[in-house]
Amino acid sequence: MYIFDTHAHYDDESFNEDRENVIKELRENGVIGVLNCGASLDGARSSLELARKYDFFYAAVGLHPEYAHMVNEAVIDELKSMAKDEKVKAIGEIGLDYYYEENPEREIQRQAFRKQMELAKELKLPVIIHDRDAHMDTLNIMKEFPEVRGVVHCFSGSVEFARECLKLGYYIGFTGVLTFKNARKLVEVAKEVPLDRFLLETDCPYMAPTPFRGKRNRSDYIKYVIEKMSQVKEIPEELVSEMNIKNIKNLLLI
Repeated sequence: MYIFDTHAHYDDESFNEDRENVIKELRENGVIGVLNCGASLDGARSSLELARKYDFFYAAVGLHPEYAHMVNEAVIDELKSMAKDEKVKAIGEIGLDYYYEENPEREIQRQAFRKQMELAKELKLPVIIHDRDAHMDTLNIMKEFPEVRGVVHCFSGSVEFARECLKLGYYIGFTGVLTFKNARKLVEVAKEVPLDRFLLETDCPYMAPTPFRGKRNRSDYIKYVIEKMSQVKEIPEELVSEMNIKNIKNLLLI
């Protein structure tokens, strides 16, 4: 069974001591693809470096809402320049995060989100959307850009919100949270999402699935998310793996 991790952060400092060894082990453990997503501008640069270094890595470049106050013309120009590289397959992660009070003001986040959605529209690239406690505003901005497609990563909304995202042509991203005992709402979402519209991701080093909850996550742990999705959908694990790979290749055009 092969694995494609549709959202990871191997540029994170938690991998500084053993990054090369971990990536070597991933390949040995059946990981055939990783989309490394930028969060900060430095993270976007590092994601591109990783994609250039490892043939099974791809990059998404963008600024997480935590860094929304940094999104200006110069940053957009640099993202545009990075996106010219053939290994850059998406703009992200971008979006809204109303959970942390210390994040930039909501209007600043919305402006940064729109600017990066506009960039994705211009470049005809998909987006990787971060949405935390901002479902309505996220959906409204998605609707402003009907030409743009992508994934709502680490999905945390309701079944109704998932339906609205699906109507817009988006994929729904599932992390290790799906394996948690208290993930009943997410299980209901997983039941609703068609086989051709889900993606599996780690968000590593975060969101490690049971039985590694609370520890550093890595791409080969997706096998536990595959196992859970297999149970929820009542289909073989091999089919879950195959559809995840097919779906991410369709989204990223690889």
